[in-house]
Amino acid sequence: MLNTMSSSNLQISGLGKRYGDFVALAPTHLDVARGEFLTLLGPSGSGKTTLLSLIAGLAQPDEGRVLIDGADVTYGAPYERDIGMVFQNYALFPHMSIEENIAFPLKMRKVPAAEARRRAHEALDMVRLPHVATRLPRELSGGQQQRIALARCMVYRPAIILMDEPLGALDKKLRDQMQLEIKRIHRELGTTIVYVTHDQEEAMTMSDRICLMNGGAIEQLGTPADLYFRPRTLFVADFLGESNLLQGEVAAVDGDTLTVKLAHQGVTGQALSNGAPIKVGQKVTVMLRPQNLRVSTSGAGLSGKLLDVMVTGSLTKLYLDSGVADAAPIVVAYPTQRQAEQYAIGQPLTVSWQAADAVAIAE
Repeated sequence: MLNTMSSSNLQISGLGKRYGDFVALAPTHLDVARGEFLTLLGPSGSGKTTLLSLIAGLAQPDEGRVLIDGADVTYGAPYERDIGMVFQNYALFPHMSIEENIAFPLKMRKVPAAEARRRAHEALDMVRLPHVATRLPRELSGGQQQRIALARCMVYRPAIILMDEPLGALDKKLRDQMQLEIKRIHRELGTTIVYVTHDQEEAMTMSDRICLMNGGAIEQLGTPADLYFRPRTLFVADFLGESNLLQGEVAAVDGDTLTVKLAHQGVTGQALSNGAPIKVGQKVTVMLRPQNLRVSTSGAGLSGKLLDVMVTGSLTKLYLDSGVADAAPIVVAYPTQRQAEQYAIGQPLTVSWQAADAVAIAE
């Protein structure tokens, strides 16, 4: 978990990178606390890998600075920075035993052989693979190889661990298991981790904070709950999880609570401001998460005919046609239950919500 007892472990100050006229990373400011698990999340081309490469020293910035524990390492070589890296392809030496692979960084730092061996076995214990020390990488599964890559990174105790889509090559079940392993190891070590992924669920599950990037810039920085429940932009609302986005106009403002007349059917509903100043008469988009909608066969709210029902496992999703031209179906989600009420395709239904479960985003 995030350690707030110490100052920033990593500071990014005005860091930027261009390739000709293409801005890969706009000038970026970011502080990462010691012991924090920060995820750089975003679609392809958002700038997350560029930022990680600049932190690692694998690329040189056009402007700005990188500080690790207060030391300016902006133009230092990767080996001069107190960092470790874990990649998607494991990068293990195929001809070396697992113990030799893990001890290799210590050998390069001229740590005595006995001490290197002790620390290698300590790292193997940490990733719960003490029995594979004498095996070769090809004798291990993909998940085991990724844990060995993490052990090799941990063994020399870097100040910061950078992880570049480390679970991308694994199947979903194994990814889920590895997420738990990485979280456990992070809790036990307390090392700062900067993690890159395009997988929203992975970011939401593992992070203390998420830095969501878009077009080479930070779109929003905050806890997973901040981004999920209080997105500051339409991009954040649409990128993270499933959402219903309904356009409307603000009819009244009472502190953070807004009354919005929706373009959908002219229905009036309430929503919370996302923190930006919003005035009466302003155009907004109301974000409603499917699991926060309540469905009934009567009453006030948005009405629509049931288009389809999908059981995805733990969730059941209803898709409603609101009758508005070119509008996406309204999606309602609730936990799957054996004795859940059954609705018929084409049946008229009404959806409603509480103000606390809706967010108005200024256009």
